[in-house]
Amino acid sequence: MVLARERREQVEILRIDRPEARNAINPAVSEAIDAALDDAEADPAVRAVVLTGTGPVFSAGADLKELARGAGQGIFTPHGGFAGFVERDFPKPLIAAVNGTAVAGGFELVLACDLVVAANTAVFGLSEAKRGLVATGGGLVRLAKRVPLALALEIAMTGEPIDVERAYALGLVNRVVAASEVVDAAVALARTIAANSPLAVRNSRRLVREAHDLDEPAAWARGRELAAEVLASPDALEGARAFTEKRAPVWQTT
Repeated sequence: MVLARERREQVEILRIDRPEARNAINPAVSEAIDAALDDAEADPAVRAVVLTGTGPVFSAGADLKELARGAGQGIFTPHGGFAGFVERDFPKPLIAAVNGTAVAGGFELVLACDLVVAANTAVFGLSEAKRGLVATGGGLVRLAKRVPLALALEIAMTGEPIDVERAYALGLVNRVVAASEVVDAAVALARTIAANSPLAVRNSRRLVREAHDLDEPAAWARGRELAAEVLASPDALEGARAFTEKRAPVWQTT
């Protein structure tokens, strides 16, 4: 088994399970993540997905042994790209529970998630330049959108990691907790999201993610379009009724 799966109510937990290889991504891991996300996307009972690793390392990225023997292409899937994950247009919230070191492709997995809960022992970095490689799993693109240009260039060109305190200060991490609490904290965050209207969450997430690349008039237009879909749904009325009746809402959308 290279990927352990666990369901906690409406939260699906995916745990990369290759601690002997620092949870490096090989073709088997990529295929397993890809299949697990297919299942989670198709299952209306799943409201959010948490990605983590076994042991003290989140992921060291691509398995260099696979690259050295010329089998590196197998770590990309047609649907999700690297690890079956980073290029996937997944419609539900993704939360990284970073239990330790997340470097190279491991950091790219983190950057592909919506929210990040990190252990106080975590470190992050794009070390590809040290191995004569370029980060091709979206890390360079996503990092440049999230941190100042000078810092993105420093991380990309030096290959040196940053610690969790700096990552938190830069807004790359949402929560910092003890390593033993990282999965539970990520699940708690996921449950807070799962308690909300699935359609409202989905469309809010879409607008936040899309707005970065839109000018202001286009962003306002897209916002009206996504809001109209929510307002036309039964959840908008249910939310108002539940508030006035002082009860938990029962959402109708999936």
